[in-house]
Amino acid sequence: MKPKYVVGLLLVVGALAYLIFGGLGQNLVYFITPSEYFQQVDRYQNRPVRLGGLVKPGTLDYNPQTLELRFVVTDGVKEIPIRSSGTTPPALFGENRGVVVEGRFEGETFVSQNLLVKHSETYQAPKEGWTPEQVRKLIEETQ
Repeated sequence: MKPKYVVGLLLVVGALAYLIFGGLGQNLVYFITPSEYFQQVDRYQNRPVRLGGLVKPGTLDYNPQTLELRFVVTDGVKEIPIRSSGTTPPALFGENRGVVVEGRFEGETFVSQNLLVKHSETYQAPKEGWTPEQVRKLIEETQ
């Protein structure tokens, strides 16, 4: 093989490696729990993180005029206050339910840009001829 082809091949492989692995570190989003956050606070400051846990009962506060949602996520050991704004909470969102929030820490508060809600894994289709009230009751039973 000619030297110019080897150099060209090395340049192409190097460029691909840089594109694949160079941008990887900037695009990583860590998934952590509140307890894991408090073990390494400095590591997770000013970087995108997914924080998972349960919505602590009694902490849910939603203002429909400003679209600001505040609540506390807990893993049963530690708690972190969450602030989310700009959208209405999903229908399945509620107290004592699993949630994953994606965003960044601003001091001791986690500012969320995205809210993912855990839902039931079971699906039961409504039977033919059911009334809307029967469907609503089925949905409430599976939550």
